[in-house]
Amino acid sequence: MEIGKRDREDMEVITAPRKPRVLLAASGSVAAIKFGNLCHCFTEWAEVRAVVSKTSLHFLDKLSLPQEVTLYTDEDEWSSWNKIGDPVLHIELRRWADVLVIAPLSANTLGKIAGGLCDNLLTCIIRAWDYSKPLFVAPAMNTFMWNNPFTERHLLSLDELGITLIPPIKKRLACGDYGNGAMAEPSLIYSTVRLFWESQAHQQSGATS
Repeated sequence: MEIGKRDREDMEVITAPRKPRVLLAASGSVAAIKFGNLCHCFTEWAEVRAVVSKTSLHFLDKLSLPQEVTLYTDEDEWSSWNKIGDPVLHIELRRWADVLVIAPLSANTLGKIAGGLCDNLLTCIIRAWDYSKPLFVAPAMNTFMWNNPFTERHLLSLDELGITLIPPIKKRLACGDYGNGAMAEPSLIYSTVRLFWESQAHQQSGATS
């Protein structure tokens, strides 16, 4: 009886699905001060790695990140590459991730994505991204930057790529202005991504049953 029970437990361990692999990214916005909180939201549900731009480091506290989350910066991009055949970090991270979430997404990085530019680790990952996998963005910028005509054009480009927008919210901004442009709360970003992932998983399981 005990042997049969142990066999069932072993089968459950073997067949248990792995956690989703979520690549969280921060670009240069004051809202990057919430990035540690965002990482903590995801770590209980998913396996998490983090990518941050150089300017985001001005705002985020590395010590606020969960200990199990590996943090990658622009300096890591080519530090381990010496010869042809060595791993290329932005490609390896793209392969590893099931989901990419950019929060905050600055006006500058939004423009880069829309224009196809790739001049740092984060934008190289995006340029190399497999768009059969979900990519979410949570913009954060001043109200006038958000209302700028370029922003609408850039968001249309992202929509054409299949990138999902988690819209900013209206509140008192870091600059003192009041209006739309603040990043959505980390808990909302987390719940949006998780609900999407679980609904996709349910659809796939239904299609194969």
